[in-house]
Amino acid sequence: MAAAGVTVRPFGRLADGREVAEYTLDNGHGLRLRAINWGGVVTAIECPDREGRSANIVLGFDGLAGYVAPHPHFGTLVGRYANRIALARFELDGQAHQLVPNDGPHALHGGAEGFGRRWWDIEPLPPAANAVAGILLRLTSADGDSHFPGRLDVEVRYALGADDTWRIDYRAVTNRPTVVNLTHHGYFNLAGGGTAMDHRLALASSRYLEVDSALIPRGMATVAGTLFDFREAQPIGARIHGHHPQLILAGGYDHCFVLDRSRPQGLAWAATLADPGSGRCMDIETTEPGLQFYSGNFLDGRLRGRGGCAYRRGDAVCLETQHFPDAPNRPDFPSTVLRPGEIFRSSTLHRFRTAG
Repeated sequence: MAAAGVTVRPFGRLADGREVAEYTLDNGHGLRLRAINWGGVVTAIECPDREGRSANIVLGFDGLAGYVAPHPHFGTLVGRYANRIALARFELDGQAHQLVPNDGPHALHGGAEGFGRRWWDIEPLPPAANAVAGILLRLTSADGDSHFPGRLDVEVRYALGADDTWRIDYRAVTNRPTVVNLTHHGYFNLAGGGTAMDHRLALASSRYLEVDSALIPRGMATVAGTLFDFREAQPIGARIHGHHPQLILAGGYDHCFVLDRSRPQGLAWAATLADPGSGRCMDIETTEPGLQFYSGNFLDGRLRGRGGCAYRRGDAVCLETQHFPDAPNRPDFPSTVLRPGEIFRSSTLHRFRTAG
C-alpha cells in the first residue's frame, strides 16, 4: 500500500491560462480520492472490492476538457443552491430576487454558472487524528452572483480517514441575508463499470417529496406500500420500471427523500448502497434533512466519458445530501436562509467497506 497523504499533479490549463491541478488523497489502505480546482470536481474514487481489486467507482472524464465542456455535474460541488428553485425566483425579507433560469423557467444547481463551473483554491491539509489525507477548497461568490444576494465565502474540506471514510465538511458565511444549499454531485457505480441498476439501496426515509412535470416539489408523500419504500434494502433495477405515476413522470428516480433522523443534530445514517457483484458497499451519514436520489435518467449514451465509454441511463446513481428543493419558496420546509453573523455548516460522511 502507498503511504497516506496528498500528492499533486498537473491536470490541464483553462482558456484563461490558469493551470488546473489534480490532488490525490490516499489513506494508505487502498482508498484514494482525486479532486481538481475546476468545480471542486472529484474525478475519481478508487477502492478495493472483496477480492482486493481496486476500481474507480465514480463517473467522469479522462481530462480537463470533459469537465470544462457542458456535462451533467459529474463530481461537482453544487451551489449556491443545490436542486431546483421554482421559476428561478424567491422572496427574502419582503424583497423579491429573480435568479438566472437554466432549467426551463426554473433555476437548477445555482444556475448555468454555478459552483461546479468555478475555480476553487485548493490547499493540502496536514494529517489529523481522523483525517490522514485532506484538502481545503475555498471559493468566494460575489454579491449578485447569478442574482443571489450577498457575498458568500465558502470553504469545503475533503478528508479521508484511516477507517476508509470520506468526509465532506461545508462552511459558509455571508454579508447579506441569502439562501444556501450545498452538496456534492457524485455519480456512483460501485461495480466500477456497467450498469448500477443491480445495486441494492437502503434509505432512512419514510417520506419523499412528490414532484410535478418540471420536477418541482408539490408536497410530501409516504413511501409505505410504494416503489419508493427503501427502508429495507431493495435492488434499484427491480423497481425503477414499475408502474408508479412519479416514476413515469421523472423517468425514474429523481426525488428528494425526507430523512428519518435518528438524532436531531450531528451525523446520522441516511443511506447504504451495495453492489452484490463486487461486494463494495457505501454507507452515508449526514447532518442534512434530505437526500436526492437520482438514477441517472438523463444519461442517453451521447456523452462519452472515461476511456470513451458511452454513459447510459442507469450507469450510475447520485445520492446527494442536501436541504429540500425550492425551500426558499416553501415555508413548510426546513429553512435555507443564512444571515450575517451566522455560519452555514453541513457534513456528510461516506464509509466504504466490502461484504461477502
